[in-house]
Amino acid sequence: MFLEPQLQTVHHKKGWIEVVCGSMFSGKTEELIRRINRARIANLKVEIYKSAIDTRYHETEIVSHNLNAIQSTPVTSSLNILLMMQDPDVIGIDEAQFFDDEIVYVCETLAQKGIRVIIAGLDMDYLGKPFGPMPSLMAIAEFVTKVNAICMVCGDLATHTFRKSSDNSLVMLGEKDTYEARCRKCYSEGMKNNS
Repeated sequence: MFLEPQLQTVHHKKGWIEVVCGSMFSGKTEELIRRINRARIANLKVEIYKSAIDTRYHETEIVSHNLNAIQSTPVTSSLNILLMMQDPDVIGIDEAQFFDDEIVYVCETLAQKGIRVIIAGLDMDYLGKPFGPMPSLMAIAEFVTKVNAICMVCGDLATHTFRKSSDNSLVMLGEKDTYEARCRKCYSEGMKNNS
């Protein structure tokens, strides 16, 4: 009788960073929630964080515009994630554009520890400029998924977030009453009309 040798397998956790980005109303949070739920189905230990700034729908839940929700931990500083985590397999982070620049270091540290990091955020602000730490996160990520919305003016593919308000502060929480997803052409026309 032939006996196979017992192979000793050493499990090395491999971490990486996934960025989900796009304009408002493009489904970024929806995609983050979908990926987190799939990780849970696979019995992976998941932790979810969001910026404490984002209180639009709920103090502690991440909520998509479709009102799908998932429990999260609000943090005031990205470094708090490193202090609060408890040996997860997967970490989800929403509204990355609201975090300080240390979020890049945090994500790299997590990935080096063998953690899968799924982070979602706006790639551009309402002026059409790269938003906060998002460009750096996209540069270091192994996977970048850009999701698109539908232009609320013409129905074409939307990649920009148009602010309907005259408020010029960079961070202004709002919904459909304040923002519209727009294609490049409709966004440009709206910006010309606002100037």
